[in-house]
Amino acid sequence: MIARPTMKDVAQRAGVSTMTVSRVVNGEPGVMPETAAKVHRAIRVLGYQRDDVARQLRRKGQLSQTIGILVDNVADPFMAGLASAAEDVARQHGSVVLIGSSRDDLHREREVVSAFTSRRIDGLILIPVAGSHRFLRNAMTTGTRVVCADRPAAGLRTDAVVVDNQGSARRAIQHLIAHGHRRIAYLGDRLDISTIEDRYAGYLAALAEAGIPADPAVVRHGLRVGTDAAEAVTGMLAHPDPPTAVLASNGIVGLGVRAALPPGTALVGFDDFQLAPQLDPPVTVIAQDPVTMGSTAAHLLFARIHGDSSPTRTVVLPTELVQRGSGEIPGPY
Repeated sequence: MIARPTMKDVAQRAGVSTMTVSRVVNGEPGVMPETAAKVHRAIRVLGYQRDDVARQLRRKGQLSQTIGILVDNVADPFMAGLASAAEDVARQHGSVVLIGSSRDDLHREREVVSAFTSRRIDGLILIPVAGSHRFLRNAMTTGTRVVCADRPAAGLRTDAVVVDNQGSARRAIQHLIAHGHRRIAYLGDRLDISTIEDRYAGYLAALAEAGIPADPAVVRHGLRVGTDAAEAVTGMLAHPDPPTAVLASNGIVGLGVRAALPPGTALVGFDDFQLAPQLDPPVTVIAQDPVTMGSTAAHLLFARIHGDSSPTRTVVLPTELVQRGSGEIPGPY
């Protein structure tokens, strides 16, 4: 394992004292601009990060008893359930948890990861955003363990806990076809999110297997909030040949779609949501288990933290088609 760069390493490379490096890192006055520039160049080259908890560690290699959990949005019920389950496992290991939201923004994700690693976390549970995650390699090389949940991270070899998104979406469309639907709409989140890409691929695969041509008129991507989903499905329903059934790519989209659907239009949502059983009709969903996903990811992470060096692995958890009524509304065929 490569040691983390220290202030002494930065000082040697910049040709200054460690006191000067400390002043620059902490934003203290009294350093000439030219000298500060040399220090900043050395920091960039070495990949140095200020260690906010180093003084609390009594000997080299001691764990900080802290992990990070970085999700899309901590307010999302699925993400909250996952994070809560992971936190329970961390507590069993005597560790505390730092939790942050990326909001599916790569720049924000990097900022939060940097804030976590500067506090010398032992490991990170990450729901990665779209884009390369090679920037995490330095932290991993110097000891931070990483496990991905919900989706893998591009450019990294890590353990991951996922579900079969493509197969599950395909099953949902087959279910709607079996109930007499052929004009089936797809409403989804951003297509550059790997889970959403897989769900859309499952939608297309099921249509193709049934000999049903895919029609862009009943497909919408990039729906981030419920109101956008409601507007999108309202526009589809005004089409001369409207859909008789809808697949929603996640709980937020599903709730927005449900608010705008007239009676008689079938709906299956990917991801359960709190109101789904209480609506009329109750919403049929492809349900994931965020608690199992979060706890599984946490157990994998702590195994790595405590020395598991086996090959990386991907754990694929099952989903469940929960039939409540909306997905069983009969179609015209």
